[in-house]
Amino acid sequence: MKKFFKSVFAILVIAGITAAALYYTKGGDHAQRARRWARPSGAVPVVASEAKLANVPVWLEGVGSAKARNLVTVRPQVDGKILSIHFKEGQDVKAGDLLAQIDPVTYQAQLDQAIAKKALDESQLANARRDLERYNQLSSNVIAAKTVDTQRALVAQLEAQIKQDNAAIENARAFLNYATVVAPISGRTGMRLIDVGNLVRASDAGIVVITEIQPISVVFTLPQQDLPAINRAIAQRALKVEALETDSKNVLDTGELQVIDNQVDQQTGTIRLKADFPNKDLQLWPGQFVNVRLLLDTLEQVVVVPTSAVQRGPEGAFVYVIDTESKARVHKVAISQQDERIAVVTSGIAADDRVITTGFARLKEGAEVSVGEPDNKAAPADNPAPQASARGSVPPDDTASIKTLAPPPAVSPANAREYNGKGRRGEGRRRKEAGSSSAPGMAR
Repeated sequence: MKKFFKSVFAILVIAGITAAALYYTKGGDHAQRARRWARPSGAVPVVASEAKLANVPVWLEGVGSAKARNLVTVRPQVDGKILSIHFKEGQDVKAGDLLAQIDPVTYQAQLDQAIAKKALDESQLANARRDLERYNQLSSNVIAAKTVDTQRALVAQLEAQIKQDNAAIENARAFLNYATVVAPISGRTGMRLIDVGNLVRASDAGIVVITEIQPISVVFTLPQQDLPAINRAIAQRALKVEALETDSKNVLDTGELQVIDNQVDQQTGTIRLKADFPNKDLQLWPGQFVNVRLLLDTLEQVVVVPTSAVQRGPEGAFVYVIDTESKARVHKVAISQQDERIAVVTSGIAADDRVITTGFARLKEGAEVSVGEPDNKAAPADNPAPQASARGSVPPDDTASIKTLAPPPAVSPANAREYNGKGRRGEGRRRKEAGSSSAPGMAR
């Protein structure tokens, strides 16, 4: 009997220890879950920015390449030996500047021969004219009419010969001038293609290539869908074009649209355009690839907000506006233009409204917010923050949009007790989940 009571006592002690262990373990888990699921109280920390009025340029962006407005390969027009070269490689030359001299001896002799031939024919013409005058002074009884007509024809023949001699002289003089090679256009010379002492012919590759780079042209392409808007804009005013570096950060030069091609490329669905740039600083070079943007229009005094403030939902775009009571209010907005920095709002908010740009994880309609400072605070006085550019665009907002998961539902103590009172089926699985770092429906 004594042994039986000892066994019962041992069983009761073990049962009590087990019950206590279960209570503290399971109850602690549910309390921890309740605390984890509960939504933190207090104001939601956010970063805000004011909506502003600004002039926003509308750009069309494309890719193009610089092209010399004029490119000439200077070739010899006569055969001969190169006596001298009068330019340096890479030199800027003007139209008419001396480039090279070809041996002119042969062509000078041909000119002298043509001049001498004309002098001979002129003397014969003078003698024929004097004979014709004497024949006309004599009566018809002394000289036959046929002789007079023959002499008159000889005079006309010699006059025609003089005209032929003049043409021969001009031709010989032209060949002699071709021996002196001059620049046909103003531009910059390339690398020399021939050296002094070489024999050149009119069919040779050339002496040097001259390219006109001031001003210079840029040929670029845009989608055919932009063509109607470009045609409407260019009918009203000259369109500004900017050439940028490949990273699209620095503007190399500013020019003007000159030509829209007369047909669309059916293979690519793009239209070619050409703009001229003064290229005073020689930032553009023939053959250089550049990014190009065309100023299509400027939106005057429109409401703009940082792009990070615009959120998307099932019913469209919206922003969180902070009211006078420091509470977040959802405003549906209509966006007409948007890039990585700013968005143009046509309806939904007004200028000077404060919109939230960062801290959307716990936001909802009517939530109390606490506006904090952005990560990159204002620059010191000796390094002021960037102002609006000459085009009137708003400087980029330094905050970025943060994409977060939807907040988990709050768990009340009653829900926790209800959860605790459920059956033990699947208790091992739930305990395993509770041991992990995430609760159901909660972002890790």
